[in-house]
Amino acid sequence: MDLSFLKHDYNILNQKEVRIILTGGGSGGHTFPLIAIIRKLKSLAQEQNINLSLLYIGPEDFTIPYLEKEGIEIKFISAGKIRRYFSFQNFTDIFKTIAGIFQSFWHVYSFMPDAILSKGGYGAFPVSLWGIIFFIPTYIHESDVVPGLTNRIIGKFAKKIFISFKGTEKYFNPNKTILVGNPIREELLSNINANKENTKKVLGLSKRPILLILGGSQGSEHINDVILDALSKLINNLEIIHQTGTNNYDRVIKESDVVFREIIKNEELKKYYHPIAFLEETDTPSLTSLKDILLISDLVVSRAGSGSIFEIAAFKKPSILIPLPWASQDHQKKNAYEYAQTGAAIVIEENNLKPSILSNTILNLINDQETLKKMSLAAQSFAKLDAALKIAQYLLEQSSLS
Repeated sequence: MDLSFLKHDYNILNQKEVRIILTGGGSGGHTFPLIAIIRKLKSLAQEQNINLSLLYIGPEDFTIPYLEKEGIEIKFISAGKIRRYFSFQNFTDIFKTIAGIFQSFWHVYSFMPDAILSKGGYGAFPVSLWGIIFFIPTYIHESDVVPGLTNRIIGKFAKKIFISFKGTEKYFNPNKTILVGNPIREELLSNINANKENTKKVLGLSKRPILLILGGSQGSEHINDVILDALSKLINNLEIIHQTGTNNYDRVIKESDVVFREIIKNEELKKYYHPIAFLEETDTPSLTSLKDILLISDLVVSRAGSGSIFEIAAFKKPSILIPLPWASQDHQKKNAYEYAQTGAAIVIEENNLKPSILSNTILNLINDQETLKKMSLAAQSFAKLDAALKIAQYLLEQSSLS
């Protein structure tokens, strides 16, 4: 007699239930680490026979389509920023925050989770506030060296605080902090040990050194302009993959055509310059695949968001970091310099970013294999590939005990 159905029913009866709310502030720097954690939570829950329910609560922004692909429940709330300078929006945004607090009440109360994980940012404050009021175990993850205002406030009441950089410890109770790094989507790391030269061949690239330009999740107009001005010096020696940002792509295409036609005066060299609107997470090898381009790059020029730094480090790439000068609390500059202390990167601040300085720094590094190797080893030592796993494991273990 087949009694397998009894085993199935027994498993269902003995299946633990865990409910977790995730929240963040409305940028790629918040959303992509959360996606990495969501995927780990799902895989661990399946392995451990846990009935997992996930709910994301946050403002509606350009990152939501990425969260929707994860198949989790999503609730939108109003959210207002607190700017550290005079702006009339500070007054109007107070009402957005108040509205978000009321909206969050119903979402949190009706879902009543075992835990809340906040990535910080203005959109996370209303949700985290109700976590504290309802005595729901609330955890935060801080991506940057210097925590934002929401995480500083919620960190005083949080059960545990996951941090990316060692230097962040001084801003929180050290007994509550756990150094894990910044979560990276596991799928992005799937080819981290693939053959670099074979991948270049598949992508139809030359044997030239590859320079990758990353301007952050939405691109950088200033970096784009400097690269265009420096093309005449760089294009004779390198193959360049340039993430322009979706909104800047058409302009960069038009202006690069002019550069090759009127300044370089050699349109044959255009085959070594590849402007890309946005590098995606894709399984098929292509010039728009972030994991493939990171694999084949010899040097990366990037903004200094925590996500970018940890992805570059994961692929052991030497880098030149250009911190966003108007980032909140100057966090990109502090990220950049803390990372550069390892020897893995060189920092060029925005006010020093001139085409000649950038092109000379790039060419000097590309022609110095010994320095590139040292920078690569430093990046490898800094990388923390299991951040998402550590956070997901901790959340499930603690939630299962409650």
